[in-house]
Amino acid sequence: MTSVARAERVVTCTFSLDGETFDVDNNVWLIGDDEEVLIVDAAHDAGSIAAAVAGRRVTAIVCTHGHDDHIGAAADLAGATGAPVLLHPAEHALWEAVHQDRKPDAELTDGMLLTVAGVDVQILHTPGHSWGSCSLYVPFLDAVFTGDTLFHGGPGATGRSHSDAPTITASIRSRLLTLPGDTVVHTGHGQDTTIAAERANIPAA
Repeated sequence: MTSVARAERVVTCTFSLDGETFDVDNNVWLIGDDEEVLIVDAAHDAGSIAAAVAGRRVTAIVCTHGHDDHIGAAADLAGATGAPVLLHPAEHALWEAVHQDRKPDAELTDGMLLTVAGVDVQILHTPGHSWGSCSLYVPFLDAVFTGDTLFHGGPGATGRSHSDAPTITASIRSRLLTLPGDTVVHTGHGQDTTIAAERANIPAA
């Protein structure tokens, strides 16, 4: 019997940014089936993520952006699995603040298609939380993985370095709210939501 592609969540904790450390649960997402998975945002604890992978082939480690709570375990996990790390080029300065001795293996680009477990994963460039922030749209799952761009309740934070509120609003309106309303939003922190539920929470252009 062939297994069906699905999304699985692993939760890891704490992150540091601009000289401060915060206690926050991070959602690490695995997209795939019983044979192979793509990892979204390898945060903090490579061991916990590897345990959830459970011996499956890892096709890629995709970082939605370069804040340390989304890339902290990426290098170790890549070493353990042999999978390439993918990151948008506008995030390289943030990456280098965490991983001085290792560069990402390949660049994410808007519209890029990745494939895992026989399903397409489309990269959407959604800047604003940071300049190279990306979301991953998986039509087969009726789901989008938004990192810190869109949460239950509205846009991600823009009060720190490499961020801009008008830009994140424009990204969400043009790239995410145009998806079908029943699309499930798998976020970088906290609970899931849907595109329809968030339409009222996004400021007007």
